[in-house]
Amino acid sequence: MMKLYYSPGACSLAAHLILIETGLPFVLERVDLATRRTASGADYLDINPPGYVPTLELVDGQTITEVPVILQYLGDAVPERGLVPAAGTMQRYRLQSWLNFITSEIHKGFGPLFADDTPIHYKPALKDRLRKRFGYLATELDKGPYLMGEKLSVADAHLWVMIKWTRMVGIDPDQWPSIVEFETRIGSLPSARQAQLEEELVW
Repeated sequence: MMKLYYSPGACSLAAHLILIETGLPFVLERVDLATRRTASGADYLDINPPGYVPTLELVDGQTITEVPVILQYLGDAVPERGLVPAAGTMQRYRLQSWLNFITSEIHKGFGPLFADDTPIHYKPALKDRLRKRFGYLATELDKGPYLMGEKLSVADAHLWVMIKWTRMVGIDPDQWPSIVEFETRIGSLPSARQAQLEEELVW
């Protein structure tokens, strides 16, 4: 059985949601990101030396890290669910474009806003940059219910977590109706509700 190392509300929530969507058997192990210890007492740095989540441990003991890679692996593991397009197709490259955009232009933009050592005068500029990126996403989501059009993909799970983070840093997503509609749409999925319940999240 696979094991997902997670921290509540972290980007590992996207992998948690998709694991539930796939129907694959898995267990969770919580990681304390302050102490880098797992719930079972293991040193998380021995599992993932950079020390961040998620890490997906496979049945054979191998591990995969980095959200976009884990999400694609899970989608490929259950192709009949249609969470990722087939490898080598133009749609797969479009999915990878979205995953890279979310990771590099959105996800990484939150890091300095969460960090205590970021100069306070620098944070407004960081928020403005994120607002521009979300504004672009809003125009794209005006075209369809999901990033890839009419069907849920693994990229939607990652973006949903990023939208949840906006309120933590003082960015109001209500300025983008399509973003709020998307957040509600994903949040209403049974997999999203289950993942939040299992992580004891109250946003």
